[in-house]
Amino acid sequence: MSKKSRAGTTEPSARSRKARAKPKTAARRGGKVPADQATLTPDRKPAGSKTAARQDGKKIRAKPKTAARRGGKVSADRTIPAPDRKSARPKVAAGRKATAAKQSREKKTVVKQKALLQSLATLGSDIYNDLDRGRFPKFSVPSRSVKNIVYDQRLRQYILGDNSSVRSSRNTSQLRSFTQLMWLAFFANRLSQAKKSSTLRDVYYSSQAFAIDFKNQSESDSIIVDLEAVITKPREDFHVFPEERSAIFGDLDIEYTVPGYEGKRMNLSNHPDGYAIGPSLTTAELVDSSAEVIIAIEKGGLFTRFVEEQVDKKFKAIIVDTGGQAPRSTRTLLRRLHDELSLPVVILTDGDVYGEHIAMVIKSGSANAAHLRELTVPDAKWVGVWASDIDKYKLPTIPMTVTDIKRCHDLLKDPRYQEGLWKKELDIFLKIKKKAELEAFSKYGLTNITDKYLPAKLEMAKSL
Repeated sequence: MSKKSRAGTTEPSARSRKARAKPKTAARRGGKVPADQATLTPDRKPAGSKTAARQDGKKIRAKPKTAARRGGKVSADRTIPAPDRKSARPKVAAGRKATAAKQSREKKTVVKQKALLQSLATLGSDIYNDLDRGRFPKFSVPSRSVKNIVYDQRLRQYILGDNSSVRSSRNTSQLRSFTQLMWLAFFANRLSQAKKSSTLRDVYYSSQAFAIDFKNQSESDSIIVDLEAVITKPREDFHVFPEERSAIFGDLDIEYTVPGYEGKRMNLSNHPDGYAIGPSLTTAELVDSSAEVIIAIEKGGLFTRFVEEQVDKKFKAIIVDTGGQAPRSTRTLLRRLHDELSLPVVILTDGDVYGEHIAMVIKSGSANAAHLRELTVPDAKWVGVWASDIDKYKLPTIPMTVTDIKRCHDLLKDPRYQEGLWKKELDIFLKIKKKAELEAFSKYGLTNITDKYLPAKLEMAKSL
């Protein structure tokens, strides 16, 4: 019999309690539960719980994991700090922005390459169409004569006018240059399709393998410029480059895009001699830099001195050796550094008329490249050596030659030299008839140019 409780109710027997507990036990063991008790009996605990873990033969410390998530203390010897999610957000956003920018640049590269190949294909199809219709093939070549080169104030560089000439296979005097141009277009297409590079010198020697007659490399180079003018694309786009003679040094991370090296990164301060500015560098992605200014310097000797004196660190600069008159690959890279990284460009040259013109070509291009764009840095600033610096700094000088003086008069006819600093300094050169080298500062100590002259000029550049 069941026992009576004090309240007068009947207390279940032990046997009865045991019988009622069985369904719950069955549920824990994953067994079957009668249909009428299924809604009253809890199912097996979720995976990952303490009980489930033990039954699966595993041990999971749920509390430490939870504590870690909360940034709490796990144990006496181990504390897992909570992640700083707020500080991580800008990094994620910056990463996405960088990825989007890279994808955009890659897309532009693909579009540019397709446009080049289409231009060459159109050129070829025009030749075939003329032959198919029984006509003598011909090319229309924009005139590069002095009369057809004009200065564009809006672009701040020289451009070609509307005049052009016809180069026809019907004219025996033009047949040779017509054939040279047609072969070069074929060779450029082959390079572009295969994504292979060549140099001006290599193009000249390659022509001999096809029995194409060039008197010398100068004639070959001239035909290359003709092709640029015809398709309005720089030779670098169809993978023809000059010999490397410029260099760069500084805190700049790049990512290669040339076949076989795609995705590989390098910092341009890793080698004390700097890095040659060649095809792989001019086409690389400019990833990141701590620099605040670009210093383009005319001479390799001073470039080495600047690296030794750690000008890159002292002035947060990227140093570029232009190797005299800057090659187009160097001017292209200077333009990219300015546009893509928003870095100002300052130029240091010898104190002579040729140094002044080296700076002007970087700033606004040359008449020889009037048929091209994106080879200039219009906002670049020439900071010296000025003619006025020769007297101001009491520099050792060299007498100007007759050729130097004539060059000054020639430049004064150029619209770019008819006002402002450019005219003022030319007038002083003609007055003092003296010139000075960058190395002249060594008279006051080997580091005088980096310790005194350069800081003063960089500060002055802010107001130019």
